[in-house]
Amino acid sequence: MSASTNQSHATGQSVVPDKAQEKVPKGLEETLPNNVHDTGSQGRQSHATGDSIVPEKLQEVLPESVERAVPNAIHDTSKLPPKK
Repeated sequence: MSASTNQSHATGQSVVPDKAQEKVPKGLEETLPNNVHDTGSQGRQSHATGDSIVPEKLQEVLPESVERAVPNAIHDTSKLPPKK
């Protein structure tokens, strides 16, 4: 999981306390439903850039770090830019 960004990524309403928003990684914020913590994104998305045998629903809930850890022969993320 990526490090804290010391800022919130909410673009709308959030029930998450401000201090917590500042401490959690952006990826975690984006996985929350927008009706709980609105980041303006759907949050749940696949990071595959090629073929994947991982079911799409599972891809949508896995953190990016997990998707990147899976071998590209199973779930291709080879075209993602390097993590900062």
